[in-house]
Amino acid sequence: MVDMGAFREAVDGWAAGGAGGPAADLAAGLGLRTAVLLEGPSDLEAVEALAERHGRDLAAEGVSVLSMRGAMNVARYAALLGPPGLGLRLTGLCDENEQGFYERGLERAGAPDATFFVCAADLEDELIRTLGTTRVEEIIEAEGDIRAWRTLLHQPAHQGRPRQRLLRRFLGTRKGRKIHYARLLTESLPPGQAPTPLANLLENL
Repeated sequence: MVDMGAFREAVDGWAAGGAGGPAADLAAGLGLRTAVLLEGPSDLEAVEALAERHGRDLAAEGVSVLSMRGAMNVARYAALLGPPGLGLRLTGLCDENEQGFYERGLERAGAPDATFFVCAADLEDELIRTLGTTRVEEIIEAEGDIRAWRTLLHQPAHQGRPRQRLLRRFLGTRKGRKIHYARLLTESLPPGQAPTPLANLLENL
């Protein structure tokens, strides 16, 4: 059975300068029609978690969700997977301050018609605003991270800063934390509520 994880690994190898044949063969075996390009693995966790909450099997629908391991790689991944490469329809998320970079990168890649949905700061910020800071802190406490959160909260350099901004910073202070909480926060969204960019992306698939 063809595995989506194997396709992602093949694409990463291709993007790093390897051969494209394995990725092309796997894409055909999976019946892929759409590639969702995301900046990092935390975004991937959130997209897959929301899809699961809606009872959708993206792989079965011919959709591959990929982490590009950095926004700077958008032109490379778009060229490989979009019209100039495998011919997949491209979509994804980008941060507001990187929107212009994405547009230029997609143009250079020959994929100017790709549809990307814009997060105000980043997806974590969107999730925090949707849930509210009180709910996010409850989730942090339930995960046993409340002491680390309070330590950051009481540091002199952070006094007077908006709680939402500090929560966003907290999620990025330890390796793996952002990935872990991206799924948790998405799974904690009230029914029918999701950040607009994330909801629009899923609806577009």
